Amino acid sequence: MYFSKKSIDADTSNTRAIKTNQDLLPETPWTHIFYNDFWGTLLTHSGSHKSYRPLCTLSFRINHAFGGMDPWGYHLVNVLLHAAVTGFFTNFSRILFGDGYWTLFAGLLFASHPIHTEAVAGIVGRADVGACLFFLLSLMCYVKHCSTRSYSTSTWGWILGTGLCAGCSMLWKEQGVTVLAVSAVYDVFVFHRLKMHHIIPVLYKRKNLSLYFSIGLLTFWGTALLGARLYWMGNKPPSFSNSDNPAADSDSFLTRTLTFFYLPTKNLWLLLCPDTLSFDWSMDAVPLLKTVSDWRNLHTVAFCAGLLLLAYSSLKSSSSERECNGKAVMNGKQNTNGHSCHSDMEYRSLEQKSSFASKEENGIKKHVIQRLQLPSTENIVVLSLSLLIVPFVPATNLFFYVGFVIAERVLYIPSMGFCLLITVGVRALYVKAQKRFLKNLIFYATASLIVFYGLKTVVRNGDWQNEEMLYRSGIKVNPAKAWGNLGNVLKSQSKISEAESAYRNALYYRSNMADMLYNLGLLLQENSRFSEALHYYKLAIGSRPTLASAYLNTGIILMNQGKTEEARRTFLKCSEIPDENLKDPHAHKSSVTSCLYNLGKLFHEQGHYEDALMVYKEAIQKMPSQFAPQSLYNMMGEAYMRLSKLPEAEHWYVESLRSKGDHIPAHLTYGKLLALTGRKSEAEKYFLKAIQLDPTKGNCYMHYGQFLLEESRLIEAAEMAKKAAELDNTEFDVVFNAAHMLRQASLNEEAEKYYEMAAGLRPNYPAALMNLGAILHLNGKLIEAEANYLRALQLKRDDVITQSNLRKLWNIMEKQGLKTSKT
Repeated sequence: MYFSKKSIDADTSNTRAIKTNQDLLPETPWTHIFYNDFWGTLLTHSGSHKSYRPLCTLSFRINHAFGGMDPWGYHLVNVLLHAAVTGFFTNFSRILFGDGYWTLFAGLLFASHPIHTEAVAGIVGRADVGACLFFLLSLMCYVKHCSTRSYSTSTWGWILGTGLCAGCSMLWKEQGVTVLAVSAVYDVFVFHRLKMHHIIPVLYKRKNLSLYFSIGLLTFWGTALLGARLYWMGNKPPSFSNSDNPAADSDSFLTRTLTFFYLPTKNLWLLLCPDTLSFDWSMDAVPLLKTVSDWRNLHTVAFCAGLLLLAYSSLKSSSSERECNGKAVMNGKQNTNGHSCHSDMEYRSLEQKSSFASKEENGIKKHVIQRLQLPSTENIVVLSLSLLIVPFVPATNLFFYVGFVIAERVLYIPSMGFCLLITVGVRALYVKAQKRFLKNLIFYATASLIVFYGLKTVVRNGDWQNEEMLYRSGIKVNPAKAWGNLGNVLKSQSKISEAESAYRNALYYRSNMADMLYNLGLLLQENSRFSEALHYYKLAIGSRPTLASAYLNTGIILMNQGKTEEARRTFLKCSEIPDENLKDPHAHKSSVTSCLYNLGKLFHEQGHYEDALMVYKEAIQKMPSQFAPQSLYNMMGEAYMRLSKLPEAEHWYVESLRSKGDHIPAHLTYGKLLALTGRKSEAEKYFLKAIQLDPTKGNCYMHYGQFLLEESRLIEAAEMAKKAAELDNTEFDVVFNAAHMLRQASLNEEAEKYYEMAAGLRPNYPAALMNLGAILHLNGKLIEAEANYLRALQLKRDDVITQSNLRKLWNIMEKQGLKTSKT
């Protein structure tokens, strides 16, 4: 019987991306990763998340090939990637700050920031870390292109590398393509040091043609990558549930607008003060802003005003004083580190400065590459803002809705801009401070910031050590999701009462969570509280009518309660649910297939074998690739067997064994078929193989004993019967059949023992009482036999066999002068 025992987690990222992702398995063609989304769903499917990250999935597949599901290898790769990103980011900071402690400060700030914990500690966060790695490689390639395009043909190799690395970054995670826009900002505002009022004249006078060409190539790369991405995903946006992004689902334009403008402010606060972090910010973790009077709108206004003021002052500044690597210079004079700095006056000619000079030595003209100039504070601020804002734009809901409210891992790439912004700000304060005391204060304050961030990262990593700690840490932010996930963890630890309490806590905060209603029902069902489980399954279906697993378990409980018609309707309704716009279509198809299997089994038990076959065939058609089909195939064989279509039955038994070579029921049923068709020696091999596969399973001995009985090997059959009854002494069918076999072997005393045991297992089952009476009758225990016959007739008054046996018993008792209950 297919009973869905899988809990539905509120946060299933690791489960769907790794544990149940068929694209990681060696038997799945590796090319599938280029057609499926991050979760293994076909990208063009209506239920696809549209998260196209094939390079990240490929890295998971390589992990799986070397270490299976051992998490150690996955975490090791994440840490190594973060180390590489930190190294590249520090190296990129050298371009902006030179060889000094400000570069070290930027690198340490990035390495220690607590916001990175989710991206590094959470395995699926690899998408962000890998995208950031190629993001930096692309940006550094473009920096090389800018510095070499005036004198070297290798510059075209660098621009090609920029595009290829940008494409790789996008194939790790979608936001990686934004590196092309950041590269354009670097070229215009850092390398060429243009101000906003310079751009129009440059366009008008058609100067700096190499700049136009480079920006044109970046635009081409970006357009091509985005166009290919949109085409590959089927030109359709993803769909999300209300809980994923409540603001996107709101009917109020005002609510959507106010909330979406506030969320960047909340994200910036997490970067500034990562005191409260959570594995999940969905649902009501950030309450919607529904009115203009909501005080949080002041945060939005302050954030936007500050951001615009900072950008405006950086792009419009015409101060003649510059800071270079922490040293003040005036009007382009060289600083103490040997780098030259230039004021805005030197760029008003709008002529591109040559990065190389020509001179003659011994009549030979040579090019001497000058040392690159460090950008000014304003240049770095502009680049930092672009790094902070541009990669975050895809998460703002401005162009399309996303499937989350806040996701800390999404801030991994934007945090580079934040770290640069903090560094350049601290450097500016340090330079402007006149007194040594103030300089020391700024220095120690920055060092303290790194220490505090590092300590918070250590504490937060402690939360990520195991699932229980992680979910407990999220109760304050998102109690509904946190309690629900905690319930799943406690259940896996067999802490049943605590798990039930956690599920009920989750439902207290959000009563219509279908996943939690289902999980609570599942917990109750596994603990034989079937009526309560049925109640919660029906509530789950009411909250989410497409939750196939709830229909499946509802039908199974109804079937076991003898409500066959209601069970049939439940299974049919489940089989008719379309798999469109579902979050996990693979799991849905598995549940639908199990529903059809159980429906077929219901028909089978009712003797409607043709109907059962029709349903089994439908189940095979709808069966997803990850579904284990051995039981379904075996039942197909059983149905054909009942219809005396032996060749068809044999075909499906063989298919069952082919799909799972150690499937015991198929060994037993195929053995019965072989015995029926006269292939006795083959049949015996399959029975013995079933026993070998599981020597503790009494049913295997029972089937073999029945075979031996039919072969008139009575003593051996009796031994198998006793072995079966000893192993499965709480299984009525096994004990009852063992008693039958012992009786047929004329071992009546032992048969009596097992008939009595069977009657004890089902004291209100007429057949058990009648057979116990019969063996007592044969063994001469006439008074006891009469008592059991009478009890059997009380339960089934019209049973002809019991009535006949009782009359015969009374005749014997009267002849022996024994008193009877006959009136």
